[in-house]
Order: sequence, then structure tokens, then C-alpha cells
Amino acid sequence: MIILSIESSCDETAAAVTESGRRVLSSEIHSQIDIHTLYGGVVPELASRSHIQAVQKLSELALRDAGVLRRDLDAVAVTFAPGLIGAVLVGVSFAKAAALSLGIPIIPVHHIRGHVAANYIAHPELEPPFACLVASGGNSLILDVRDYTDYRVLGSTRDDAAGECFDKAARVLGIGYPGGAQIDALAQSGDPEKYPLPRARVEGHPFDMSFSGLKTAVVNLAHNARQSGRELDLPSLAASLCKAVSDTLVSRAVEAALALGYGKLAVAGGVAANSVVRRSLLEEAEKRGIQTYLAPLEYCGDNAAMIGCQGYYEYLAGVRGSSALNAYATLSPDSPVCRFR
Repeated sequence: MIILSIESSCDETAAAVTESGRRVLSSEIHSQIDIHTLYGGVVPELASRSHIQAVQKLSELALRDAGVLRRDLDAVAVTFAPGLIGAVLVGVSFAKAAALSLGIPIIPVHHIRGHVAANYIAHPELEPPFACLVASGGNSLILDVRDYTDYRVLGSTRDDAAGECFDKAARVLGIGYPGGAQIDALAQSGDPEKYPLPRARVEGHPFDMSFSGLKTAVVNLAHNARQSGRELDLPSLAASLCKAVSDTLVSRAVEAALALGYGKLAVAGGVAANSVVRRSLLEEAEKRGIQTYLAPLEYCGDNAAMIGCQGYYEYLAGVRGSSALNAYATLSPDSPVCRFR
């Protein structure tokens, strides 16, 4: 089954062609980093306009690189939630028009489910059930993946996402945008123990997270240093921040995997590309006898290949969109809304 997939939930327009849920025939991404760097973060209106300009040409490029003609397509998959509402609407509108004109089904795919499916690309042996940590700029979740389309949220952030914490810290410290990659690179030469940073716990909810206090702690350190004329050790502060985020994510992910008893833990999302998180998770999971699956770096960030792979399993489960398909800014990956018929 050959699927054209579209992803436009934030600041990257992506199109891909995939086959039968595991094979990527092409994957194209148009980044908007140059547009948003000037502002130190994503400007939703500019993101939407850029998606409009890029999505058709990118889709044609994905088809060409895959060696696939329009008549060869069996379905169109698209991210319908969550994300910047204007940005998501661009992808949904384009996908609906493409599916209608080609006379093929449209498959709505939840963005987080797509991130989980990124692991299927690199690990053909991976099958549900398993625990999954998804950490990105807008989401930090621990999931019980019971089946390809049967999810249960075990824990999530109560406020900011881990990636949001990185981006805000990088902006305040003047490191640049996007923040996660910049902080990770800077942290390589720093002392992760130099700056004591908080690790929040939510009483009675062992798998939930909170990053707002951590973000505020970094912001306060930066402001106090400027006001007192002290120079911050930026590499060490970046290393301390990476370790604080890693400690928060890894401990809960491993605890969840043990509680479920599956013996398998997958990791996905933009923050899964962080070297400290990846290293710590592999080390801790090995100590506990947990088989770990990490999404490849090229599939940690937003991409359409992961949407096409998950779209295949949604299709097998009978999920179909219609001309009335809408976009959602917020939606849990275990919501009944995901079960379109």
C-alpha cells in the first residue's frame, strides 16, 4: 500500500511517500528556521503562510523522488492534530483536496502517534505492546502503546514541554534558535553538576512531569547574572539543563516500562535527539533489563514519513477522514476523536 503523507503541524512542511507502514520511499522537509530565527521562536502566521507556499511543490518532489505516479497512490495521510491551528489546517486542506481529486481515501493521523511510528521505520522488529516516551517542543508524554492504534496516556507534562524549556532557555541565554540543538552542542564541553537545577515531581502522579520551574530557574540565573555583572558558564549551564531534563524524562520512562511489564521502551520526538537523553536512557534501560528502541536522528524531528507509516496502521484499523475533516490545536493521542470512520 503506497501512501502520500503530509505534515505541517508547526514550523516544518513535510511530504513523504511510504509503503506498507515500514518502508520510506521518499521524505522531503522544508524548514522554516531562517524565517523564525529573527524572532527567536515560531511565529504562527508566518508558519502558516510558508506551509501554503511549500506544500504542493514539496508533495510533487516527494512523488518524483519515490518514482511514484499520482495514479499509484492508494491513500493520503495527514496530521490533523495537535499543532498550530493555522499550520495544521494548511496540511489538512491540501490533503483533502489531493484525496478528492485522486479519488482515494484520506487518513487522519495524530501527530504524537506519528512520532511513535518513527520507530517502526528503523526497527522493523518492533511491535506493540510497548511503553513509549515522546518528548518534543510541544509535547512530553509517556504512552502505553497497546496496539498500533490503541493508546493510553500514562503521564504528561502539567505545563511546559521539555523542548519548550530548551527553546526558552536558549532564547534568554542568547544561544540561538532552535534551542534544543544549540544547547546540546554547547553542553558537550560543560560541567553538568555546576548549576543545581530543580527536578519537579507531581505528588500522586508518578509519570507526570513539570518543566516550568526548571525553565524559570534558568531564566532567573541569566537575569541575576546580568544584573550583578557576573559571567555565566554557558556550557556548564547548558549541560546542567540537559541533565535536569534527562533525569526527569528518563526516570519516568523507565519506571513506566517496568510498571507495564512489556520489557520494551521506545523513544521519539525532537528531544529524543538530545545526546544526554539518548545516552542516559540507554544506560538506565540496560541496567533494568529493558529493550530500548530509539528513533533515528533524522526521524526525531517533525517529518511526513512517520505520518505515512502510522497512517498505514490507521487505515488497517478502518480509520477514514471525509471532506468534513477538521484540524485540532490540542488533542490527546488516546482521544476517541482519533478513531474516525
